[in-house]
Amino acid sequence: MRIAMAAASGLLLLFAGPAARVDAQEMAPMVPGALEGRPPAAEQSPLQARLDDAASGATIEIEPGVYTGDLFVDRPVRLVGRGRPLLVGSGRGSVVRVRADDVTLEGFALDGRRGGDLARDSAGVHTASRNTVLRDLEIQDALFGVYLREAPGAVVERCRIRGIPGRDPGEKGSGIHAYNLEGFRFEGNEVVDVRDGLYLQNASKGVIRGNVARDVRYGLHYMFSDDNLFEDNTFENGAAGTAIMYSERLVFRRNRFLRNRGFASVGLLFQGCDDVLAEANLVADNARGVFIEGSHRITLRGNVIAASDVAVVLYDPSGGHRFEGNSFVGNMSPLDLVARQTDTVFAGNYWSGNGEPDLDGDGRSDRPYRLTSVFDHFRGNLTAADILSDSFAAVAIGAAERAFPVLRLVPVEDASPLARPPLLPGVPGPDTGAAGPRPLGVAASLVLGLAGAAVLARGRRPSRTP
Repeated sequence: MRIAMAAASGLLLLFAGPAARVDAQEMAPMVPGALEGRPPAAEQSPLQARLDDAASGATIEIEPGVYTGDLFVDRPVRLVGRGRPLLVGSGRGSVVRVRADDVTLEGFALDGRRGGDLARDSAGVHTASRNTVLRDLEIQDALFGVYLREAPGAVVERCRIRGIPGRDPGEKGSGIHAYNLEGFRFEGNEVVDVRDGLYLQNASKGVIRGNVARDVRYGLHYMFSDDNLFEDNTFENGAAGTAIMYSERLVFRRNRFLRNRGFASVGLLFQGCDDVLAEANLVADNARGVFIEGSHRITLRGNVIAASDVAVVLYDPSGGHRFEGNSFVGNMSPLDLVARQTDTVFAGNYWSGNGEPDLDGDGRSDRPYRLTSVFDHFRGNLTAADILSDSFAAVAIGAAERAFPVLRLVPVEDASPLARPPLLPGVPGPDTGAAGPRPLGVAASLVLGLAGAAVLARGRRPSRTP
């Protein structure tokens, strides 16, 4: 079923124009390359002999120093660096190649020397074994930071990965690349200047918590991966944002999707996904905040979606999606509906562009808030219309729309919009510190302050009054 969905999407994109075809190619699944074996003697690390003499289950402590050459791990051992020894690769392949179950590597710096082969998935650490633990590593100048190939039970935590500066995204790999595994955990990692921060394909039943990916193409590039939990992560300053495709039963809590402003960038994209819950996330300063297409039962609850060109892009006429208790603040447009109708429910959200009063004091506006307008339809189909979003022409079109209902497109409304921003204590703040729950009301105040500043900077007025 998923293969059919992906193929159908590809056919649609085939006729959608050159830009769409390029994007489809970038988002296609990646097939692993040939598995690297034991390096030749001339390219081996001086630590190889110590490893070859070690018994299974041994702990090998490595003293401070620089060790040049690649390391092949073919037995269950625990390699521990004292004083952060530096492992410098040969420049021809992966610096450390794990080919045995139950291997732990911790406390090292690794340098890939800007070398290796993308076709063979050369990485700082490449593992194709079960229960690999990578902890407290610093990896730089490697094509891939960490490559997990059919490595169930993998743990990657407190690693700092920096790619190869000056190279185009297509000339380097992902920070953490996971292919065909289950029961994994990625926690407390920082990934900078790589192709994709986290790339997951056929990677299920995992926990992704407290990671930061920034200055990348996709902060999160993700497909065919079910039953995963994302908490307290930051995906920031991506050329394309994040893309979650063809996956089921996902949960996103207290994550931050920030400043994704490249061509067709999206803070949070769902393509062909089912049964997703996103709550208490911050989605701010993106070209498009949330994008949903070909999906079913996507629920967004208690999030802040702020300071984006379009808050929500919706392609699904009958997906059964719900938006409830969210704060939409300082977005140029609340909704771009690319369908003739939709059954998506918007209920009890706060909209900064809603000018209706709350005369009875029940905390909700006295009339529904309408999200769609003729001008927003123009904006969705003509990029140049953005420059007129605050113009007299936009105001005139809005007035004509209210006076002559025949101009109306599909009316999408929040039947009971909140009159004031809700307190959302779980939403992380917009600062660059650690994401996570904040004291009651502080996060909401910070986020709304950020969005308010963005609105003032643009000199914006409320986008419309129904």
